[in-house]
Amino acid sequence: MSVLDDNIAKAQGFMARFRKDGVMNHIDGQNAPAMSGETFTTISPVDLSELAPVARGGAADIDNAVAAAKAAFPAWSKTPGAERRKILIKVAEAIEARAEEIAFTECMDTGQALRFMSKAAIRGAANFRFFADQAPTAEDGQALRNPTQMNVTSRRAIGPVGVITPWNTPFMLSTWKIAPALAAGCTVVHKPAEFSPMTAKLLAEIAEEAGLPKGVLNVVNGFGEDAGKRLTEHPGIKAIAFVGESRTGSMIMAQGAATLKRVHFELGGKNPVIIFDDADIDRAVDAAVFMIYSLNGERCTSSSRLLVQDTIYDEVTRRVAEAAGRIKVGHPLDPDTVVGPVIHPEHEEKVMSYFAKAQEEGATIAVGGAKVGEQGCYIAPTLFTQATNDMAIAQEEIFGPVLTAIPFKDDADALEIANGVQYGLAAYLWTRDLDRAMRMTDALDAGMMWVNSENIRHLPSPFGGTKASGIGRDGGDWSFDFYMETVNVSFPRADHKIPKLGG
Repeated sequence: MSVLDDNIAKAQGFMARFRKDGVMNHIDGQNAPAMSGETFTTISPVDLSELAPVARGGAADIDNAVAAAKAAFPAWSKTPGAERRKILIKVAEAIEARAEEIAFTECMDTGQALRFMSKAAIRGAANFRFFADQAPTAEDGQALRNPTQMNVTSRRAIGPVGVITPWNTPFMLSTWKIAPALAAGCTVVHKPAEFSPMTAKLLAEIAEEAGLPKGVLNVVNGFGEDAGKRLTEHPGIKAIAFVGESRTGSMIMAQGAATLKRVHFELGGKNPVIIFDDADIDRAVDAAVFMIYSLNGERCTSSSRLLVQDTIYDEVTRRVAEAAGRIKVGHPLDPDTVVGPVIHPEHEEKVMSYFAKAQEEGATIAVGGAKVGEQGCYIAPTLFTQATNDMAIAQEEIFGPVLTAIPFKDDADALEIANGVQYGLAAYLWTRDLDRAMRMTDALDAGMMWVNSENIRHLPSPFGGTKASGIGRDGGDWSFDFYMETVNVSFPRADHKIPKLGG
């Protein structure tokens, strides 16, 4: 038996119970079918086979989950931070113990390659560990004194919150939102993406087996137009944390307006990697290739626009094309696979529609630009060259293993191209000139920038974008600013004259 065959057998074993019983909602510690009895089917992009029936939650299921979260909130929010820390550390340890199950399940549900999903599962545990360690001091504030008053600030959990997560690396991104919410003392109603629902159920089970009280973390599967809409409109939900498309974020903001919900959006990106002719070309090419073709190009921080100084444009694009052509496309559970199938036939169709658009607009397909094989949703790593920034392939988020290369003349030209999109999530800059790096990063309109590096996350640092890429920041203390209210109490230090009216 080959390694791939062995891995497929393991994955089938991990998912056997879901095939038998379906992917249920998880409300107040219990498996729960949809109140309507309706289900939908999650399919594998590997071969379009049916993986499991999934409870199709609606408004009534959201209502039940919110009721459970509201009932659990008083006790969980008053649990000392040190005790919450102990529980969340146990959750992290339990995730690590079941990392293979999580990774294999996610590979089959999303099409992401095992080499990346195995790390994503461990990153999920790291998220829980990091925010667990912040829980004991999450409520702490400042003492602000003047001659007559002492003002003491503190933070308190905002209440039950809604978390809506996407289908790309769903387990890791779920922990990125849920771990700080729990550490802050909030309770959660989680609606995972309908294309990738399986590991959300695993997270809820793992957390409760590790000691998280029932009702603190609830999961309702379903679609945006029913379950999602009810969650964003529900008066019992105090905030919505959403990761996904910018268009959907706009809809969520409108839906939550009537109840004055706090929102945190991590949305789309069309991120530039800018390579100047004084850069370390070897490292820059490796980083550009990694940041677009890893994770099937299905990540918000992918460097989907390659901006190259015209003096080295031909060399850099040739080397990127050669690297892309060598990338192994295959079954996600094959350890050698780099690019697996994209998430779903609908998304495959969207990504492939840009191949014709590119040619119509005058760009060249230097490599790729085609479906791979007859089964599943496999797309060859693709590079568009001779592109300009007004083309659809340069302006629109394709969200696949597709890179658009645009030449530029100088710093000013690079800045105009880099900033000339509706998004502002991330940017990557390659130059040996420190002065240029300072000038460029001061002028780039992006929430996160890396100089001479690919995306390397440091969990205490802020994560988020500008423009249509989002609202708010995750990471470190920024996460607690969202999930907690800051309050101020003023104490007198000395008597002061109180104005007397009517005397």
